Amino acid sequence: MLVTPRHSLGRDRVVVLIPAHDEAASIGATLDSVRAQTVAPDAIFVVADNCADDTAAVAAAHGARVLETVANTDKKAGALNQALAVVLPQLDRDDRVLVMDADSILAPEWIETALAAMERSAAVGAVGGIFYGEGRRGLIEQLQRNEYVRYARDILRRGKGVWVLTGTSTLFRVSVLHEIAAARGGALPGRTGEYYDRRALTEDMEITLACLRLGYRCVSPARCATTTELMPTWRDLWRQRVRWQRGAIDNLRSHGVNRVTLPYLGQQLWAVLGFLVIVGYPLLMGLSLAAGMPVVLHPFWLAVGAVCVLDRVVTVRKAGWRGIVLTLLFLPEIYYDFFRLGVYLAGWRDAVLRRAAGWHHLTAGGR
Repeated sequence: MLVTPRHSLGRDRVVVLIPAHDEAASIGATLDSVRAQTVAPDAIFVVADNCADDTAAVAAAHGARVLETVANTDKKAGALNQALAVVLPQLDRDDRVLVMDADSILAPEWIETALAAMERSAAVGAVGGIFYGEGRRGLIEQLQRNEYVRYARDILRRGKGVWVLTGTSTLFRVSVLHEIAAARGGALPGRTGEYYDRRALTEDMEITLACLRLGYRCVSPARCATTTELMPTWRDLWRQRVRWQRGAIDNLRSHGVNRVTLPYLGQQLWAVLGFLVIVGYPLLMGLSLAAGMPVVLHPFWLAVGAVCVLDRVVTVRKAGWRGIVLTLLFLPEIYYDFFRLGVYLAGWRDAVLRRAAGWHHLTAGGR
């Protein structure tokens, strides 16, 4: 028996699953953050997936139980399907499963807060984390931190649930995972009996759509804060983000057009239009200057520009003084917006042309 029987505890259980591929450099800190929770989990499993380093040994040394995948070729979704097939038969439908990345750090009250959100409403099928960037210094890292801080602010202010149950950390009801598995191959895409769709490049977004289509709410409380890995180079960031964008489009295609996916399709269009507006103004300004045209600084447009700058500063306050200074410099974030627009276009290009999609894993040397 891998999990303590429920009758001996007299309460619902929480089990943690951490899929890990060559994560020896980060898994120790991740496990330390899980063990520091104000509500301790009843079991912690590290799912060692095709590891060529000491991930399993480090995990065991930090007190986790190690499950090794067998001939898995379906990346993270495949590893989680194998682990859930082993763990869920030992759990009751009222128990909970926390799925998190091996390079993420949970705030101490994460599990306590997520459980409270589920207790307040039976309609909440899953609780996702609010993720922030790790503390490494550097221009590209700070740009990502600013982006994550703004995204977190948008989610918290939205108040209608989350767009994506982040793969960095999400707590599921066991009953919901069983419902998803039963609906696969019918109402939901994927193979009957599997919890995650093995074809999904972005398995976290896909399972969010699955939860929503079954009628459950997905929320992310502010105190479910998670610190996650940042990409150290533009090349790494490009590969990661194109995969995210391509995965999002593929997920929407597999789920079809319905009341759940329509807002996501609208978000895709709105994001591209937003980027075009952001980058269009400086681009037109630059072209005008290059053509020798006079620049007229009208008070109205100066006021509009000042409001936009103020908004960007206010929305990035939690990124600290470095984030604020970077925002005031203006040009780095404009370049970053151009970069993100390129990611969106590349993702759509690859999806339309049905190009083979790849999976990017940051090696230990790149941390």
